[in-house]
Parts: sequence; C-alpha cells; structure tokens
Amino acid sequence: MASNDTISDMLTRIRNATLARHQTVDIPSTKMTRSIATVLKEEGFIADSTDGGEGIERKITITLKYKGKTRQPIIRKLSRVSKPGLRVYSNRKELPRVLGGIGIAIISTSSGVMTDRDARRQGIGGEVLCYIY
Repeated sequence: MASNDTISDMLTRIRNATLARHQTVDIPSTKMTRSIATVLKEEGFIADSTDGGEGIERKITITLKYKGKTRQPIIRKLSRVSKPGLRVYSNRKELPRVLGGIGIAIISTSSGVMTDRDARRQGIGGEVLCYIY
C-alpha cells in the first residue's frame, strides 16, 4: 500500500521495527526518505542504510542499532511534527531544541535536510519534519 505521507510511513516503520527488535527495516525510497536516513546515520541513531531495487520497487534497507545485552533500541521516540495537513515552519531564531539538545529535530531547509544543530550553525530555518531521541 502506498502512503501519501512518506515521512510518517518511514517513522512508523522504524518505530514498529524497533519495538519488535528487528535488525533491519525496508522503507520505500524517495529523495526525502534517503535524506532522512542519511541524517539518522550521521547522528548515530541507525547503523546503516542501503539503497536497493529498481523503479517503483526501490527501497532503503535501514539497519537498526541496539545497545547492551538487553538490546535496548537507540531510538527511544520518533514523532512527526509537520504533517501534510498542518505544516510547521521555524525560522533560525525559533529552531526547536529536543530534550535540551539530547535529541534531534530534522529540518528540511533550502540547503537540504539537516539537524536543528546544523541549521542553527548555518543560520537558516525551514520545515520541522520530526523529532528523534
């Protein structure tokens, strides 16, 4: 089933996979989901992401990260902020801090998808896609 909101679909798949303690999760590949996967990897929330498939069958396989013998997920919470029905934008002065800087907000800016920290450093605002911690 194709989802209109690919970001919500991606976050839900990752959330479900971490709850079920899966090692990997497949997500339909779009430019936005690839960008978000890259940010998650750079920030250390996931172990790896690889592209696969052709045409409409393109997907990203995300390798999830767990810590310790009890396999506690690194990602504790994912929440969508800006939705198709209600977009949430933030200028550079009002960029959100997630858990006082412990978590990240993923921002879609004119310079690409990045964390709130990078957007603050570059002095640009944008659409607040989601919070992850």
